Amino acid sequence: MNKVIKGIKLRLYPNQSQREQLWQMFGNDRFVWNQMLGMAKERYQNNPNSLFVNEYGMNYLLKQLKCEYAFLRESDSTSFLVVNHNLAQAFKMLFRHRGGYPHFKNRHSLRQSYTGRSTCKVLARRRMQLPKLGGIRTSRTGLVGDAKIKRYTVSYEPTGRYYLSLQVETEVNQLPETHQSVGLDMGLADLVISSDGVKYGTFNAEWLEKQAVRWQRKYARRRYLAQCQVWKWNHNRFDHLEELDGYSNWQRARVNKARCQKRIANKRRDYLHKLTTDLIRNYDVIVIEDLKTKNLQKNHHMARSIWHQFRAMLEYKCAWYGRQLVVVKPDYTSQTCSNCGFSSGKKPLEVREWTCPKCGIHHDRDVNAAVNILHKGLKAIGQGLALVK
Repeated sequence: MNKVIKGIKLRLYPNQSQREQLWQMFGNDRFVWNQMLGMAKERYQNNPNSLFVNEYGMNYLLKQLKCEYAFLRESDSTSFLVVNHNLAQAFKMLFRHRGGYPHFKNRHSLRQSYTGRSTCKVLARRRMQLPKLGGIRTSRTGLVGDAKIKRYTVSYEPTGRYYLSLQVETEVNQLPETHQSVGLDMGLADLVISSDGVKYGTFNAEWLEKQAVRWQRKYARRRYLAQCQVWKWNHNRFDHLEELDGYSNWQRARVNKARCQKRIANKRRDYLHKLTTDLIRNYDVIVIEDLKTKNLQKNHHMARSIWHQFRAMLEYKCAWYGRQLVVVKPDYTSQTCSNCGFSSGKKPLEVREWTCPKCGIHHDRDVNAAVNILHKGLKAIGQGLALVK
């Protein structure tokens, strides 16, 4: 058995007092982040040559913050350590020129969350105990089982729902060997084409996407009208200033838009999980092409592709269940005949079938590419040249 780190996401059903406590904890984490970031910024402005305060220095300053602001004691103390760790990592990425300067967090953000490292446990069926919240109703606690919980994240999403994400350490049994190998070619008309000739269609949620676009337009229109009314009111009145949060019409459109987008994302993820799990169960060796998905998605015709998510799922599932994932370069896979190895030159995307001028074999473009990818992967494994995940 292999011990692996897995993620489990459960829905939370907090009562009124727990919701108030959650929003206090969201605000406390945001407050600590902004305070630490503000002190770092002020320190640099006063003395540009001063040393950066690392994570341990932030944790020392945290003690003083708790003494000065008593409301911070209402939160799980380990969540502040996670905040300091994330801020320190953000500055490290900045110094390595791999990220921008960290931003202050806004209480009006549509997504709120906090992460802790304290102990949380299953109390009963569909009920868990969380620090500072006590027993809280949740969903599908059977997924946790005997797994060891490493950390947890409580989040609020634009759909108006609360979720609990658990990072757990658990044991995963390796699947029985099938002695089968497959090459996979990423396509446009179809998501994935296997070397066995099986074509897995692209995820299609056109009717949901139309709903999301319709609610996106309503949201934009209602938000603009609400902003105009807020501006007019605040321009003429000074005793009481209006905020957008008080306009329920655009808030309703925001929630409906978010729910449509969430349903699309959930269905897409479910489709990919079923597809990748089927491949993992049926093949010992899976060979894929090393596509630069960032470059491909610059083309708006390919922007909806979900290749990156598909590959990420294959990578961690192969690691979990003892399968071998081989990544090869996609050079000339569509040009070379998989039967005789003759290269007939570059072909435009509209050419979906072609006949080899040397051996006379008629090829489906995508299936031929998948077979060539499989040949490359098996050859690379024998020579020890493959990037094995």
